[in-house]
Amino acid sequence: MTSPPRRESLASVLGGRKGAVDASLPPLAFVLGWLIGANSIAWGSVAAIATAVAVGVFRIIRGDRARVVVVSLAAVIVAALVALHTGRAQDFFLIQLLSNVASALLWAASVAVRWPLLGVVVGLVLGQKTRWRKDPALLRAYSWASLMWSCQYLVRVAVYLPLWWAGQLVALGVARTVLTWPLQVLTIAVSGWVLYRVLPDDHPGLRLKPEPAAQEH
Repeated sequence: MTSPPRRESLASVLGGRKGAVDASLPPLAFVLGWLIGANSIAWGSVAAIATAVAVGVFRIIRGDRARVVVVSLAAVIVAALVALHTGRAQDFFLIQLLSNVASALLWAASVAVRWPLLGVVVGLVLGQKTRWRKDPALLRAYSWASLMWSCQYLVRVAVYLPLWWAGQLVALGVARTVLTWPLQVLTIAVSGWVLYRVLPDDHPGLRLKPEPAAQEH
């Protein structure tokens, strides 16, 4: 009897939590700087930007791409500028809040148009490009799993929005930390479970079945 094909876990393909951990440090530094500086947005902004620079330098030394580091630093600087402009410390988290709203809608829309984003991401990582869409079982599985990612962003919005509205900066900082890499790790685990639950038992998983070689005449 043929043994079932070995399946890769979604977590092994998408990688670790390094990026999510790094992303949670500047917001935490902003809250600490704000508290130490007697509710000073300027102090919080300096702390956040300094932390983002330190994390960026560390990542470049470790061999990460400079473009990714620059984008992350730019996001922190823009968040600080928004808070400084409005004079409300909670607005440091406004871009994060809006980006989660947009992400929830984008992931849900990708399922509606039959281009689930999880399939797009995994396809690029595995070098399959868009060939996975030719497999109806994999397309269906990626669609259900992508909805789990949309739920991830909805959870963040449901927590961030009332805290932002009430100006609860410390609670926002705690929520930002808790709902960054821990929630992402949980989302990868749940979406991976859903994906393989939907796939037939004899399906190879994330890797497509190799196409038969054309016979020579």
